Amino acid sequence: MPYLSKIPLNPRRRAAVSLLANPHRLHAAILSGLASQPVTERVLWRLENSSHHRAEILVLTESRPSWAHLVDDAGWPGADGGEPLIADYTPLLDRIVRGREFGFKLIANPVQSVPRPSRPSEQQANRLKEKADSGNRQRGFRVAHRTVPQQLEWLLKRCERHGFAIPDASASPPAPGLRPLPEEDQDLSAGSAGAAVAVVSRDILRFTKRKDGPPVTLSTATFEGRLRVTDPDALRSTLLHGIGPAKGYGQGFLTLAPLRPSEAAHCG
Repeated sequence: MPYLSKIPLNPRRRAAVSLLANPHRLHAAILSGLASQPVTERVLWRLENSSHHRAEILVLTESRPSWAHLVDDAGWPGADGGEPLIADYTPLLDRIVRGREFGFKLIANPVQSVPRPSRPSEQQANRLKEKADSGNRQRGFRVAHRTVPQQLEWLLKRCERHGFAIPDASASPPAPGLRPLPEEDQDLSAGSAGAAVAVVSRDILRFTKRKDGPPVTLSTATFEGRLRVTDPDALRSTLLHGIGPAKGYGQGFLTLAPLRPSEAAHCG
């Protein structure tokens, strides 16, 4: 039985600062909330929101977790509103039927595989040298999509295999996520070909897995919009297993929300 958890953290506590600054450390802390170790089940998570006053982590697990260690170390032990919320995820999965529409949110790491990066990092340059010295064929390099049109195209190309379609954005009132953008970000909807989805924010995450280890850099995009179920089984699998790479670092966790009655009536 899958469980969805929302864990509030206190960003003013030292442990929370450390966790929020490094997805690798936060992932390890999340895995510590599961009794069966080492963890073999798929765990999805993302930083749902973060400010100087409050941060929330959304986590999906296959088994029921305990977040007492996170509350004690980085939360608000005993405070009103400080306890994690844990809910059975099955009722949402049961509502996935062909043709139904939902609002959605996805924070992902849109990438492509190329044989040779145009501007290789130090690690990529070393791999290229090893490849040349050995003469063996090696797998391609993952390179981030950095423009909004590329990131939108990356998502739109994956919809069918993941069990959903993104309808046209002509619905009125707007679907969740299709809020007006600041003038300087008007290009965030570029390349969507009228689809009911927008990139509402982007970020670059930089961290290391260990103190003296090589840096890890992730280019992330937050997508919000509306989707229509085309393959219920495939979409359920997507909800449980995520989309794209870097899932251990808080990427690829697709979540759904019911449309408001006015939106549902318009879609029907």
